Amino acid sequence: MPEVGTGVGHVLRRGDFRRLLATRLLSQFGDGVFQAALAGTVLFNPQRAAEPVDIAAGFAVLLLPYSLVGPFAGVWLDRWSRRQVLLRANVVRAALVAVVAALVLGGVEGTAFYVAGLAVFSVNRFVLSALSAGLPHTTDEPSLVSANALSTTSGGVSTVVGGGAAILALELTGSGNLGYAAVALAAAVPYLAAATVAGGFSRVHLGPDHMLASVHRSARDSVRDTVLGMVEGARHVAARPRAAAALLAIGVHRLCYGVFTLMTLLLYRNTFESGSGLFPTGILGLGQVVAAAALGTLLAAVVTPPVVRRIGTTHWIPLLLVGGGVAQLAIGLRFVPAAVVLVGLLLGFVAQAVKICVDTTLQETVEDDYRGRVFSVYDTLFNVTFVVALLLGALTLPPSGISAPMLVAVAVGYLVAAVTYARITHGR
Repeated sequence: MPEVGTGVGHVLRRGDFRRLLATRLLSQFGDGVFQAALAGTVLFNPQRAAEPVDIAAGFAVLLLPYSLVGPFAGVWLDRWSRRQVLLRANVVRAALVAVVAALVLGGVEGTAFYVAGLAVFSVNRFVLSALSAGLPHTTDEPSLVSANALSTTSGGVSTVVGGGAAILALELTGSGNLGYAAVALAAAVPYLAAATVAGGFSRVHLGPDHMLASVHRSARDSVRDTVLGMVEGARHVAARPRAAAALLAIGVHRLCYGVFTLMTLLLYRNTFESGSGLFPTGILGLGQVVAAAALGTLLAAVVTPPVVRRIGTTHWIPLLLVGGGVAQLAIGLRFVPAAVVLVGLLLGFVAQAVKICVDTTLQETVEDDYRGRVFSVYDTLFNVTFVVALLLGALTLPPSGISAPMLVAVAVGYLVAAVTYARITHGR
């Protein structure tokens, strides 16, 4: 058949896809609001002297614990109704952000604050895994690339819009504890709206295809059964070179992207003291980098589907990885805000294009009964590699964030990943 029926217009004709997309947009808008509130509270509060190790430790506290238990959540995603997961998890998140807001208002720092933030981010990864695992139930297989491009890209843009709205709200409420607490609490509104939209699905609509009859007691499954289930999921991926290579590609990319993230934070916090009207510094300048990355994701959503239809994901991913290495080196030409914004745009494009291809590859090659486990491992890899990169960067980057040797090392990492991926997928 010709390409007719595989584009965005075709995907949007399905009401169930539109409902799932609306759930994602509301959910990720809330993520943007909440993340902006936390960033303002932790990273850009002048009363907090955040060094590289402190920033990396903060990310580790928020992401690593979930990464260690993520595979167990994957087993549950292959047993529980994914519609129920989306509904209940968003309600839980709304309650948790209220707790975080109360802690911010009370000026609480340290363990209690990070544990509360950890709980929100843990549920967040659970929701995103359920959205990805359930997507194939709302579109046909030939449209998966377009569906992923639209879903993940618009979701990322929704997160950026939520963050931008939060920054504007902070201009009105002020940057004190009361202002940050009010913005954090506001994230509960889109979370509850996402739960309402997800509730419009029938219990079985999003899968899994063969939910166990004992679904209601799956939460009481033994640790042994969970581990055995994850071993089967790992074997399932290992037997599929395309899936294994896709996880390798996204893992290496996240390592490289983590270094860029920490470098950018350090540059805007400690190095860029003055900028032109077009390229400001401080939190506004960092917001500009985020906006540039969002524009890159939009471009990736437009470019990737037609490119994949012409050359396939197995050719597009290596080209993207090579482009990521070249983009990273571009910062070294001149450490100025304009260069960082440009690289943010390019790496935003690379990140989203690679993610679209990886999501599609896993959905095409992994059987539905394993998707929850595989996507949970995928999310775990997504987090662990990012945190490892931050920790390595914290140990090697100076407080200024300027390091030409690190840029060269990252570029080499991208190139090695591209070559390795190509060898695996093309059998040479």
